[in-house]
Amino acid sequence: MAQPRDELLTIPEVLEELHDVSRSTFYRWRQLKKGPKSIKLPNGKVRIKRSELNRWLAAREDAA
Repeated sequence: MAQPRDELLTIPEVLEELHDVSRSTFYRWRQLKKGPKSIKLPNGKVRIKRSELNRWLAAREDAA
């Protein structure tokens, strides 16, 4: 049986889940390597794997 694919989220979808985080803050986190790991597609668009967002959020919870 095939493994389910890891959902690729757009930046707006990630921001919606993070609630009060602005787009500029998210991009600053990316620049500083403090945000979730992202994938830059050949067309220049950025995606974040669902599993990576969940891992990153869990790490923030541990640090709180």
